[in-house]
Amino acid sequence: MTNFNGNILEENTVLSIENRGYNYGDALFETIKTSFGKILFWEDHYFRLMASMRIMRMEIPMNFTMEYLEEQILGTLKSNELLKSSARVKLMVYRNEGGLYAPHSNHVSFIVSVKPIQDDFYILQDDFYEVDLFKDYYVSPSLLSTLKTNNKALNVVGSIYAKENHLHNCLVLNTNKHVIEALNGNIFVVKDHIIKTAPISDGCLKGIMRKQLIDIVKNIPDYEIVEASISPFELQKADEIFITNVIVGIRPITKYRKKVYLNEVSKNLLQKLNVKIRLNNTN
Repeated sequence: MTNFNGNILEENTVLSIENRGYNYGDALFETIKTSFGKILFWEDHYFRLMASMRIMRMEIPMNFTMEYLEEQILGTLKSNELLKSSARVKLMVYRNEGGLYAPHSNHVSFIVSVKPIQDDFYILQDDFYEVDLFKDYYVSPSLLSTLKTNNKALNVVGSIYAKENHLHNCLVLNTNKHVIEALNGNIFVVKDHIIKTAPISDGCLKGIMRKQLIDIVKNIPDYEIVEASISPFELQKADEIFITNVIVGIRPITKYRKKVYLNEVSKNLLQKLNVKIRLNNTN
């Protein structure tokens, strides 16, 4: 069951061929994890969505409050009998149909779809995970490149490249040849007691899990968090590299080219992340 503008409909409901998300990529989405009816990091997701809609010059409806959209997500979970388990939620907002590149209106509609997932909390995945650079195409840094739109051509082609080359993932470069993120999340590079991640100004996604990890590291006395450009050369000098997103949490990279990495910092941060979630869910 899928939620279209507040109405629960069968999942196979057909969208109009004139849908602007389908035609022009004129849509935004949030990928959200829920656990037993709790929406993880909901406030951060909500405010990122509102900021993204403003950047895309979409009209934000008066009823698009945090409480209203939370009700829509929970209602969709209930209709799919997922309030007592964990789920992956996709909240998509798209500009209403009409016009070509220039829309007739800036009014929007939304869709909430849900799928069950296995893990209630984040689990350290320490199996073999190899990555390399994806250098066929580059991200041009701008505010638009930091948004979660449904124009993900680079990620699709990069994922095919990774599969063809027997890789688990690829790291994406911007036009300045800085490493900005993985195909499915932000990246963090650990060297000694410094944990580094690409700045938003380099064009990386303004990730929700990225924000959580930055906040956590700021409260660890032994480590310093740095938001600065990452050169490919730094990857082979690093002690650890890991990928973050709201579904898997932290995904340690075990191999990049000939370099093999540890996962001690990843393990420590994952424990602190799960503690943070438990504390927030009891409030």
